[in-house]
Amino acid sequence: MPHLTIEFTSNVADHHDLDELLDAIHTTVLESAIGPVAGLRIRAVEHTHYRVADGDPSFAFVAMYARLGPGRDLATRQAFIETVLDAGEAALAGTPLRIIWSMEVAEIDPDVRVNRNHVAPVLEERRGG
Repeated sequence: MPHLTIEFTSNVADHHDLDELLDAIHTTVLESAIGPVAGLRIRAVEHTHYRVADGDPSFAFVAMYARLGPGRDLATRQAFIETVLDAGEAALAGTPLRIIWSMEVAEIDPDVRVNRNHVAPVLEERRGG
């Protein structure tokens, strides 16, 4: 974990290589060690139909939603948010766009979640375990 969804307006993709943004955030999340690598999932969703503020085409948004397993204290979750937001903003530095950045973290309720992870055994085998 975590599961991270990145939503962004299509004008962001018009001006930037989104793989660079994903790589920067992926690296940051891995380095944070906030959860096991085998559970990490990052997905990006481009919005082609949107309006930001007064509709100015130079306005954009990047909204990130992270879902984490339970057990991390508030300070840890807040630090995670700041670290990921900083990485995202750095990846898009120099943009001609005015971006509204946001991030939210929610805890996954383990009582109503099923996980069938076929990646974890492969990673464990690669580590020699």
